[in-house]
Amino acid sequence: MSQKPIGVNERPALQRWIPLSFQHVFAMFGATVLVPLLTGLHPSTALFTAGMGTLIYIFVTKGKVPAFLGSSFAFIGPIIAVSASFGVEYAMGAAFVTGLFYCLAAFIISKAGILWLDRILPPVVVGSIIMVIGLNLAPVAMSQSMLDAAGSYSLSHVLVAGVTLAIAVTAALVLKGFFTVIPILIAIIGGYLFALFLGSISESYQFIDFSGVREAAWFGITAPQVPKFSIIPVVTFLLVSLATIAEHLGDIMVVGRVVGKDFYKEPGLHKTLAGDGLATLFASLFGGPPNTTYGENIGVMAISKVYSVWVIGGAAVIAAVLSFVPKIGAIIQTIPGPVMGGVSMMLFGIIASAGIRTVVESGVDYSCKRNLTISSVILVVGIGGGQLLFPIAEGLNFDLSGVALAALIGIVLNLVLPKSMDAS
Repeated sequence: MSQKPIGVNERPALQRWIPLSFQHVFAMFGATVLVPLLTGLHPSTALFTAGMGTLIYIFVTKGKVPAFLGSSFAFIGPIIAVSASFGVEYAMGAAFVTGLFYCLAAFIISKAGILWLDRILPPVVVGSIIMVIGLNLAPVAMSQSMLDAAGSYSLSHVLVAGVTLAIAVTAALVLKGFFTVIPILIAIIGGYLFALFLGSISESYQFIDFSGVREAAWFGITAPQVPKFSIIPVVTFLLVSLATIAEHLGDIMVVGRVVGKDFYKEPGLHKTLAGDGLATLFASLFGGPPNTTYGENIGVMAISKVYSVWVIGGAAVIAAVLSFVPKIGAIIQTIPGPVMGGVSMMLFGIIASAGIRTVVESGVDYSCKRNLTISSVILVVGIGGGQLLFPIAEGLNFDLSGVALAALIGIVLNLVLPKSMDAS
């Protein structure tokens, strides 16, 4: 007998609420702190702005969309380039304008309505994009599961990832009661303990380094930052935001498919996009990277069937609190890569499966050449690493790739391919 889903507006009892929220924190933590580590920003700031940004998002969407917002990978290149050429405060200024641009787009959508979305995003395009979102993350899961810090294949990493995955599958399918809704948390703890066990057997199997924990402070604070503005950084970020808006459309589709609701209609795409924009605007005022909805957390909801916005809000509060206690954050950062790789194999696959479910339940006919063509191109471009890159200024490039490029091409194909192909 399967566990009864916990609805969007249901608030679990406190003894269940806290571990369910921590499960989401563990899922998002690695990616959220990786972006600031790559761009030179502060990890604690990213945690703070992710937590607060998620709370802003929940408020704007009236508590109707269970989505966690973390650091966006799409802006890694622009942040690095702008920071090197102009200074990090100009990158934050560009991020601030990006947040405003999201809000402008949201306003236009609120006036124009969303009927046009049904025309440009039929099930064959939607389902294929959702598949790409999940499968595009697959290489991340596999590299974490197989490769050591030097990028070399490691059998011990495969072992830890395999044990972690086995624990996650067992927890999701075999355990009963409350344990069946926290399989990711159980798997992370189990994989962590197994990695510790291997480390106690041999020095060559040391996956966990506590030196960062010893060096981390007990208390830290995120101070506001005054952004600065220049035309080239702003244009660079705005061009990238065209891609991230397309990704936003896909992410909201995925969340809707997982939860079983149409968030385009209620609370409305304009609300979700405005929430994303205000979260990014807020992040820029504290020196944090732009935010985006996280596939890791969508995967957690799909596996656990816990869709409660209260649980997501709890995770946001925990993330914000952790930003003031760097030592606790440092402990979470000791979770080995193969442990996260093991659970990610399940998380990212669930997202791709939601795309398959979309095309199946919508009755998409793949004997039709038109549907087959659209879906095939979206999958190859999105999963194969398709990229559209051209320079804007010295050291700055416009980069449209992955999910965003696949979505754009899929939309164009759907609009230009004649309907007569359906009958051929």
